[in-house]
Amino acid sequence: MDDAEVGSFLDTVATAELVTTGGDGYPVATLMPFLRDGDRVLMHMARGNAHWRAIEPGTPALAIVAGAQAYVSPSWYATKREHGRVVPTWNYSAVHLTGRVTAHHEEAWLRDLVERLTDRHESHRADRWSVDDAPADYVTKQLRAIVGVELVVERVEAKAKLSQNRSDEDRAGVVEGLEATGAERDAQVAADMRRVDPAS
Repeated sequence: MDDAEVGSFLDTVATAELVTTGGDGYPVATLMPFLRDGDRVLMHMARGNAHWRAIEPGTPALAIVAGAQAYVSPSWYATKREHGRVVPTWNYSAVHLTGRVTAHHEEAWLRDLVERLTDRHESHRADRWSVDDAPADYVTKQLRAIVGVELVVERVEAKAKLSQNRSDEDRAGVVEGLEATGAERDAQVAADMRRVDPAS
């Protein structure tokens, strides 16, 4: 994926599994919606989630942004009928964002993030909801119940494994097989394959 594809992918998925190491040396993970802001990824989690307590300023972290994924049956390959030398695989798209995180408790920082996240997800709706639609004291109380997380991205690793190594006939068979399952995630992987190679 090039930079534009990575950016589009991140904005489309819009959730990340943030992984840091806890005080006991074991990894801790939390799934959160996020916004990109330059080289920063902005998120929030519930204050009741103990994960934030393990986040000191500058804590190393990995944010895993996972797209649709699906099992690929070797029976879908044209080459299965030719020679049978085929095995199952798994198609997926993912971006790993590595950097350092800081927790935020400031009401203004949290409100700005919540407003921006809300606007992003409400923008396409005819009857849009805004943070200002709720009573001010209620919003203030809700903001006290979350903790902001800011990841400054130092490294981006992106991979789309979508049968690019197979022949045109095999890729077409995989797309057809995925679309025939009736599963939403399989249809999304088929669509991703068509996006990467419209001939599929």
